[in-house]
Amino acid sequence: MSSNSQPDPSAVRYDGPWTHRDVHANGIRFHVVEAVPASGAAYAEPGTPLVVLLHGFGDFWWSWRHQLTGLAERGYRTVAVDLRGYGDSDKPPRGYDGWTLAGDIAGLIRALGHTDATLVGHAEGGLVCWATAVLHPRLVRSIALVSSPHPVALKRAILRDKRQRAAYLPDFLRYQVPRYAENLLTKHSGFEIERLLRERAGEQWAGTAEFMDTARRMRTAIRIPGAAHCALEYQRWAFRSQWRPDGARFMSAMREPVRIPVLSMYGDRDPYMLAGTLRRGQELSPERQLVAVPGAGHFAHQENPETVTAEIAKLLG
Repeated sequence: MSSNSQPDPSAVRYDGPWTHRDVHANGIRFHVVEAVPASGAAYAEPGTPLVVLLHGFGDFWWSWRHQLTGLAERGYRTVAVDLRGYGDSDKPPRGYDGWTLAGDIAGLIRALGHTDATLVGHAEGGLVCWATAVLHPRLVRSIALVSSPHPVALKRAILRDKRQRAAYLPDFLRYQVPRYAENLLTKHSGFEIERLLRERAGEQWAGTAEFMDTARRMRTAIRIPGAAHCALEYQRWAFRSQWRPDGARFMSAMREPVRIPVLSMYGDRDPYMLAGTLRRGQELSPERQLVAVPGAGHFAHQENPETVTAEIAKLLG
């Protein structure tokens, strides 16, 4: 494949101890990956708790490979999803607002044959977890988050904390520019995605062979036709909605406290989403437990997967 060619969406269907499926929910098709425990655990038996894993910006289901298998081995039905617009999921022109994204996950839980689930999300995938927990509370048993503060707390931090503002806003604002940002994410074989990964990861992981393999796979995924544009639409809605009625209604709805167990994890070396931001907003999730993941940057679930998987297992336990 030449550096300028666009990968087929099926390029993200990597082989492993999992199965790839297409599931229709909320009017579109999602690519989901379900772990197959090597131990032969009966993960699909009725009553087995469902865990749904949601990736962050510029990423795809592969981000959760360690938790996908680790949680399945502990007896949970574990599914990683390519979010709307990413990977091998459908890429419709609309639906990148908080309301629709929450509806996607609510529909997916039902389509998988469950009445509720624990949601696990990284960064923007975590924001989808928060939104689903608020807008579809009966479908969400608990949520676990990696580097993903409550959206109300994040907005407060950006407005009031100059360090968080300096870390967050430059890329966020650059990505608002139509066409320029799409080109930025896809040119040079998707190098911008590797830059973000390298800039936000901890030093220990950034020097490993796994890091380079992860960067290669992410660079492929972002160059799938339509993926870069859809990824940017998440951030563009977050920006544009600040001045629109739907954004005001969404933030108003999100001020309703989440009264289910919440596990909020963050890398203690994350230079992008700062620890002080994660500590904000305890009143928005009274049952929240905050856990620092040692030695990790922004991608704690990949940088220190054993700790993250063990903490999620405690939440599920």
